[in-house]
Amino acid sequence: MRFDQRHLLGIEPLRPDEITTVLDLADRYAAHGRRREKHGAALAGLTQINMFFENSTRTQASFELAGKRLGADVMNMSMQASSIKKGETLIDTAMTLNAMHPDLLVVRHPHSGAVDLLAQKVNCAVLNAGDGRHEHPTQALLDALTIRRAKGRLHRLNIAICGDIAHSRVARSNILLLGKMENRIRLVGPATLMPAGIADFGVEVYDDMRKGLEGVDVVMMLRLQKERMDGGFIPSEREYFYRYGLDAEKLACAAPDAIVMHPGPMNRGVEIDGTIADDINRSVIQDQVEMGVAVRMAAMDLLARNLRAHPKEVMA
Repeated sequence: MRFDQRHLLGIEPLRPDEITTVLDLADRYAAHGRRREKHGAALAGLTQINMFFENSTRTQASFELAGKRLGADVMNMSMQASSIKKGETLIDTAMTLNAMHPDLLVVRHPHSGAVDLLAQKVNCAVLNAGDGRHEHPTQALLDALTIRRAKGRLHRLNIAICGDIAHSRVARSNILLLGKMENRIRLVGPATLMPAGIADFGVEVYDDMRKGLEGVDVVMMLRLQKERMDGGFIPSEREYFYRYGLDAEKLACAAPDAIVMHPGPMNRGVEIDGTIADDINRSVIQDQVEMGVAVRMAAMDLLARNLRAHPKEVMA
């Protein structure tokens, strides 16, 4: 298996073969996760610190479970009540972390680029669990694994990413990953939720949901990022659902075997109709949650292998 990264900060630096390496290993961990005995020793003797400067439930739980299943010593640092609140800088935090000698550092931060800055200052492998509007690489990888398992391949598919593109790091990471794997990507949503210059990413842009979903193999819905909005981006949630919420009538425009995805948490009745979200024949939303643990196990396993093989490079 080929994976040459010291950190996992985003999808942009990854080669297609490295993406495949992560997904292949994650596939094995997904099968392992369904056994009665789930624990391994890939991270035995290593320390994993989870630092979440933003609230998270599923991502933090997923990383914690992944680390424990691989045998790591896992510590969660509550950054909401940390010294950051008392004025400590990110550089000071990095120096404090270095004194603890962690091996793996998982970071979520509200500001784009903050995780990259930490990676430059700490003496361990860093995984980006989401930074501002920039990237969320493990979410894109777990989405890719879910698509590959459901469709049997991860190339030459028609994929629609719908909703709040402008504020979504999930959208950016998925656009990068799915583009590297030779897929046709459509972005669907109101002009107010499309970032400037998005067509330069080699995607098709639609403001009509029905036209955007026509014949697609995958429908990926996004959450409205209300916490990142500082103005009136939509007239009302009711109007938004009428035009851009996924219901049976709009889904009928997609291919008959199209799958439905959502990174969560969902706003039912705003981004997606509850009956569609729970449709066991079309929705793979619960599969995404399961694949999240497997992908994070694979990513940490691969980074740990590089850390053990090249300790001086990681510690430089």
